[in-house]
Amino acid sequence: MVFEGCHGDPSKSQGAGIFDPSELALLARAFEQLKLEGQSTGQREALASRIIANHMAGVTDETELISLSRQPLGR
Repeated sequence: MVFEGCHGDPSKSQGAGIFDPSELALLARAFEQLKLEGQSTGQREALASRIIANHMAGVTDETELISLSRQPLGR
């Protein structure tokens, strides 16, 4: 979620889970590419969590983000 009017160090904002519009667009594109028909809500939430975690770990390249997010976290 983006909160307008947040100021200060952008890295602190990202660490708090606050993303700018371009980051949200990247996360959304990755999710759209990876989601599958018939996935449960829980499976889609796990997918979204992996995408966000990988991005927050510093992955900013879209292709790399998609590739890494296909795998369970920690592998």
